[in-house]
Amino acid sequence: MAAQTEPEIVLYDLACTMNVCFSPAVWRIRLMLNYKHIPYTTIFLELPDIEPTLKELGLVLDESASGSKRKYTVPAIQHVPTNTYMMDSAPIAQFLESTYPDPPLPLTSELGREIEGKARVVVGAVFSMSLMPREIGILSPRAQEYFRRTREALLGHRLEDLLDPDKEEQGWNAVSDGMRAVGELMRTHKADGWFVLGARPSYTDFFIAGSLQSARMVDERVFQRTIKYPGYGEIYEACLPYMEKKD
Repeated sequence: MAAQTEPEIVLYDLACTMNVCFSPAVWRIRLMLNYKHIPYTTIFLELPDIEPTLKELGLVLDESASGSKRKYTVPAIQHVPTNTYMMDSAPIAQFLESTYPDPPLPLTSELGREIEGKARVVVGAVFSMSLMPREIGILSPRAQEYFRRTREALLGHRLEDLLDPDKEEQGWNAVSDGMRAVGELMRTHKADGWFVLGARPSYTDFFIAGSLQSARMVDERVFQRTIKYPGYGEIYEACLPYMEKKD
């Protein structure tokens, strides 16, 4: 019997009742680990446990570029060979690319920046409206209490207020043209392949596929509604080989 490869990365992920990854930010890193065949193991954390756990690991918050205080969040990783800890998908992606450069993964491009920026505004708006109030349904009771208390404090109203069918439909209709435009940007290099830059994936593809997989885990209907727009489903399908390890 062959010996198992020892993990080089410990990935701290967000727990849900399905015991699989559903966080879009964590999926970006998980896709990258899978693509690069980096051996890793996962530790799932309940929402209320993220801050105390990461503090205990010695992670320290600094101020963001805007001067606001950052928050403890996943993904976080431990690089086992160097006993290095870090969090947030962007610095983790940079670390993984520099430490494991083969196969290469472009982390940014002019087209990728345009897609990500527009998607955060357009797709992010309807995903917040349609997924946030439904996300609570895949959390443990303890995490549900934390999620409701923190999210409703930000919203100023109950999560369920977002689920008014008429308002939700109006929200999707309002961004329809924008979603179609972002999808067409994704298809810029379709003659060369279904990834954003053509034949090979980039971090932008994992940004898109991770968001779509998150939507699928929370509510299949939201996922299906999104992939009806050209571009989204093609990139999701192209990234499926890197989604097999999800726990």
